Amino acid sequence: MGAAGAPKIMAVLALALALLCAAAEPAAAQNCGCQPGYCCSKYGYCGLGDPYCGEGCRSGPCYSGGGGGGGGGSGGRGANVASVVTDAFFNGIKNQAGGGCEGKNFYTRSAFLSASNKYSGFAHGGSEVEGKREIAAFFAHVTHETGHFCYISEINKNNNYCDASNTQWPCAAGKKYYGRGPLQISWNYNYGPAGRDNGFDGLRNPDAVAQDAVIAFKAALWYWMNNVHRVMPQGFGATTRAINGALECNGQNQAQMNARVGYYRQYCQQLGVEPGNNLTC
Repeated sequence: MGAAGAPKIMAVLALALALLCAAAEPAAAQNCGCQPGYCCSKYGYCGLGDPYCGEGCRSGPCYSGGGGGGGGGSGGRGANVASVVTDAFFNGIKNQAGGGCEGKNFYTRSAFLSASNKYSGFAHGGSEVEGKREIAAFFAHVTHETGHFCYISEINKNNNYCDASNTQWPCAAGKKYYGRGPLQISWNYNYGPAGRDNGFDGLRNPDAVAQDAVIAFKAALWYWMNNVHRVMPQGFGATTRAINGALECNGQNQAQMNARVGYYRQYCQQLGVEPGNNLTC
């Protein structure tokens, strides 16, 4: 080929190189317009769980210091958690527990706020009203699970809640994974990853959730952000289904379900927001 063809070859190569470089860019970033409740990962893909909502998370309900944390994600700034969960609100719940309740000297507003700083996607991702509803929903379930912050651990400790078939989070010898903390987190497959994300050995030391109030709230918020946060737009009933659906939804135990709804309505009223639709499951 003559010298005249060289510029053409160079032009073609330059174009090919430009296209290759463009493809090497995070082209998937165009996928960051995730639907509500989903995270945009550091690589630009929508989804849920650690690969999406964990390190480098760009938007959505990020929960491990991701990019959507302080700003509340792509959907909106949500509610200011510290301003909404006042001393009066928090202690108004705890003060209804009996004088002999172990939780009265354990659960504190400061411990909750410290934990919520880790899971800054909590009450964010939507409007301020939606953020307040999420706060109301969280504390409605906490109130029900702990008896107004009375209980730290499950009353019946006979069940070890060990799923031996779960090889990713194997049970430690002699340890029981019964309910502990504000949402009474249970099972080895919850304690393991909750501990991994929050700096304690959930499998070999599940009691950490009952010994440190900040860890207790972090474990509860870990569960919430992984299993409940994304269904908030569906209504309070969906949050009950995500927490205890097999036991309380579809007519299984309407009294327990309605108790949760009652607390939710009460807290929504206190926070000055309507509870929304689809309250039961």
